[in-house]
Amino acid sequence: CAVKAAHVLSEIAKNEEMKKPCIEADVVPALIPLLESRDQETLLHAGRAIGRICYDNRDLQEELVRVGVIPSLVQILTDYAESEPLVHVALLALYNLADLDTAKEALSKTKVAEQLVKQLRRAENHERLEIVFEVLQALAENDALKVQLVEAGVPEVLSEILLRLQGSSQAEDTCIVKAASDLIVSLLLGELSLSTPIFLASNERNTNRFLISESGFLKTDKKNLGLILSMSNGNCLRMVQLGVIHQLLDLLEKHVQSEDTSVQHAALSALQNLAIPVVSKVQMLEEGVAERIETLLRSESPPVQFKLLGTLRMLADGQADAAEILGQDPTLLNRLVQWCDVNEHTGIHGEANRLLASIMHHNRSQEVVKAIQEAQGVKHLVSMTTSEHAAMQNEALNALAVASAIDLETLEESFKESQLVQSLHKLLQDDHTTPEAKYNSMGLLCRLLNSGDLRQEIEADKMKETLEQLCSHSNANVAKAAVTTLEVLKGE
Repeated sequence: CAVKAAHVLSEIAKNEEMKKPCIEADVVPALIPLLESRDQETLLHAGRAIGRICYDNRDLQEELVRVGVIPSLVQILTDYAESEPLVHVALLALYNLADLDTAKEALSKTKVAEQLVKQLRRAENHERLEIVFEVLQALAENDALKVQLVEAGVPEVLSEILLRLQGSSQAEDTCIVKAASDLIVSLLLGELSLSTPIFLASNERNTNRFLISESGFLKTDKKNLGLILSMSNGNCLRMVQLGVIHQLLDLLEKHVQSEDTSVQHAALSALQNLAIPVVSKVQMLEEGVAERIETLLRSESPPVQFKLLGTLRMLADGQADAAEILGQDPTLLNRLVQWCDVNEHTGIHGEANRLLASIMHHNRSQEVVKAIQEAQGVKHLVSMTTSEHAAMQNEALNALAVASAIDLETLEESFKESQLVQSLHKLLQDDHTTPEAKYNSMGLLCRLLNSGDLRQEIEADKMKETLEQLCSHSNANVAKAAVTTLEVLKGE
């Protein structure tokens, strides 16, 4: 009678008021052993009954995981992959449990990734795809499971889905495309989902314990960082090789004028993260991605412009070829300089300045320096040295130092007009300036001392006294840089 009793209970549990009596009668512990049955009808009714009784009850869900229901659900997916009703029940159960950390840990010890890939390939309707996506999104928050999902081939399947639905205007297909794009982002960098370069830092309390982005501290450690970055780099390259980049750009071109920005944001986030690894940058540049992104900047949507600028900055980061391509495009440079003057959209204003600094920093060409000078971009980089954000200060200082090493003569007049020497002096005098910014300011000063006119400005601004004070700075690097800069100033 077990199968009939399970069937009755699954029907009773549809009623919200009957869930509590079922729980009080200890129905769930009695049903769990039925999940080991080889009878499909028993599995179906037991699974439905358990799912309905435990829905939205965290304590019961934790108990299910504790008594070992996870391996049983994965086994159902494995043994009955062709049975639509059983697969549906198992996926719903995983969907309800996947947010629990205990469930993720239990799933990491199974081959659930392989089974989910099978179901992605088999899915013939939007509802099935959506539930599998939901489960995958939850699992992608766990580092170990994320690696398993990549190794099982989830990126390839996502690429196939994007390719299949490319060009569709149906609302349901648009939702699937957005979900697939969101999942790409999760697999690339998981819940950190960084859109800016990251670096390890240390503090007095806990050396190399934190991963820092511009938004502040992100809770992870060095071990997790290595796992995330090593996994995501390989995954990024695989997705680029599969052609995901151009699929995302096709999506953007189609939706760039749309009022619904959800698809745009998802595609842009994926695109920006794909541009982080060096191996991906090279291939993206070879495929002409930079030019396609530039054409999309015609969009009048500030959020789209912001993300596109960030993606171009990612491509230029560390890549002289990309910097030279972007830095010799007068249309792009003129647009960037316009945005540097616009203050009503602070995000675009900041991102335009950062892209300009990145182009200048990573290029190795006199032509680029001259092009930025002609576009009147130098004054914005000088202004950026006094930004309230330390990261932007340092980006500008490094960019100007590189440009000065390449062609100081071209920049000399702009530096005088924009009062660069005076800005640097203020940075060195300000107690709130970070040691890194002070150090970079003196590095730039040493470059400027190669110009006779700028040397006169530096001497007239009484920079010597400030440098002498910095020779006893508490930061060893700052003190050493001050000594060196004084020697150069004295001509020693």
